[in-house]
Amino acid sequence: MSTPSATFAVWVSAWLNGSAAPDDVLDALLHWAELHDVVAVDEPTAIALDVPVRGEAGGQVAGLLAALRRAEVTGGRLVLPVAGDVRGLGGRSEFAGTALHAGEAVVLHGAALGLVPEPIADGVLRWTVFDIGDAPAAEHLPLGEAEHELTGAMRVAAGVLTELGVAKHRAGVREEITARVAHRSNAPWPEGTPPRALRVLQRANEVSAILELAAEDAPGNAVSGSSARRRAEALRPLNDAVRVARLAAVEEAVRVFSDHADKH
Repeated sequence: MSTPSATFAVWVSAWLNGSAAPDDVLDALLHWAELHDVVAVDEPTAIALDVPVRGEAGGQVAGLLAALRRAEVTGGRLVLPVAGDVRGLGGRSEFAGTALHAGEAVVLHGAALGLVPEPIADGVLRWTVFDIGDAPAAEHLPLGEAEHELTGAMRVAAGVLTELGVAKHRAGVREEITARVAHRSNAPWPEGTPPRALRVLQRANEVSAILELAAEDAPGNAVSGSSARRRAEALRPLNDAVRVARLAAVEEAVRVFSDHADKH
């Protein structure tokens, strides 16, 4: 699904570049949890940003936003690491390991900072701030290319769903896909987010919903270990296409908001 890190990267970029208010950022994050708090991974980072250190009660996201403004952060970059593909995280580090475990992170532009969100209780999401030294180089992901790959993935995903018999063994599968897509598509985006990026994010949600169903066992349908492996192998490139599409769409949105600031 779309992620808290994607929401943070786009909305913070919009706010820092004059296209949103700080309260808009806080409101957008409520889509993911009723309560968000912030801690720094170590004492030097906590002192520099004036946020609590890990192990203490978390601080407020509003305080983090003020700290990012003071640190002259200019925007954020989404990272969606998976085993075998940790691009955008740099070398081995606690930040990289935590981001890989969470499956997402934000690398901030203009400061050597990274953020990883993790649920710590029902309705509570904690953002941990890391000093990441030299920010890892970003790999440009052309949105048009990502959209083309995603379109192909959508056709293949529908075929995989049929091949695996998910639609056959699971009643109401179309309605279930529609419901999952609707939930993901409720995540708010700033006014001025490029329409093509929004279209790609929506399509990524649709493909992701199909792939989730294809990865699940139909009720009462036993699946052997070898069948499960074949299923995972068939779905992996499709999941990769979804991940790359989301990265490219968020990158394009951040670029547009940055360009907006440069023109004013």
